[in-house]
Amino acid sequence: MIRDITLGQYYPVDSLVHRLDPRTKLFGTLVFIVSLFCADNIWCYLAATAFLAAAIRATRVPFKFIVKGLKSIVFLLVISVSFNVILTPGEAIFQWGFIKVTKEGLRMACFMGIRLIYLVIGSSVMTLTTTPNQLTDGLEKSLGFLKKLGVPVHEVSMMMSIALRFIPILIEETDKIMKAQMARGADFESGNLIQKAKNMVPLLVPLFISAFRRATDLAMAMEARCYRGGEGRTKMKPLRYGRRDYLTYLLYVFYLAAVIGLALWR
Repeated sequence: MIRDITLGQYYPVDSLVHRLDPRTKLFGTLVFIVSLFCADNIWCYLAATAFLAAAIRATRVPFKFIVKGLKSIVFLLVISVSFNVILTPGEAIFQWGFIKVTKEGLRMACFMGIRLIYLVIGSSVMTLTTTPNQLTDGLEKSLGFLKKLGVPVHEVSMMMSIALRFIPILIEETDKIMKAQMARGADFESGNLIQKAKNMVPLLVPLFISAFRRATDLAMAMEARCYRGGEGRTKMKPLRYGRRDYLTYLLYVFYLAAVIGLALWR
């Protein structure tokens, strides 16, 4: 399951989505997230499904590689769906003791489960098609207006990019530590949920040590290259919008308008 986390990874392939400006992909991800929270009926989710399916097809990233990241949120998904089924008031269709399943709860649970799944897949599509450097430049350009308010946009963008880049690195490091400890007799699989959580404690110490060591090495490497923040820095590859980016923005507007229209339509 550790290796099934796809968020933060980059999948190198030549596709239409890969060639888009990172600002276009960031805005598209924001539009998709907003549309999911605006959706409140089956037609809205059908539109979101069609939009997401078209985006996945345009990335040329294998569908199995994208959806395998859902394995890491199965526990959260089960808890979210269960709570919505049991705790949402409404017309009861089944009751056993204090547990009552309502019609409204089932509807809410279905929509909540789909929303959570689509959020993970949509975010993964962005990171799988955008390199960390492109993501940093895109965030810095998109949030450039905050510089007038004294916000260190470049530094914030750099931190977010490094955090995303460290996700697959720490996942790989966790997998190596687990295999090394299992070879020495550690057991991470047997026992109940609480016991499994206790068994993970010895894993945290070497993982934190490794993370701090990598952070120190990265800081020293940046210092050795005279990194002093974003002030006065130039770009090797300046971001420029192309025709496909403007057409994609137009598509975003039509999609969001369609979802809002379907949400307001009864």
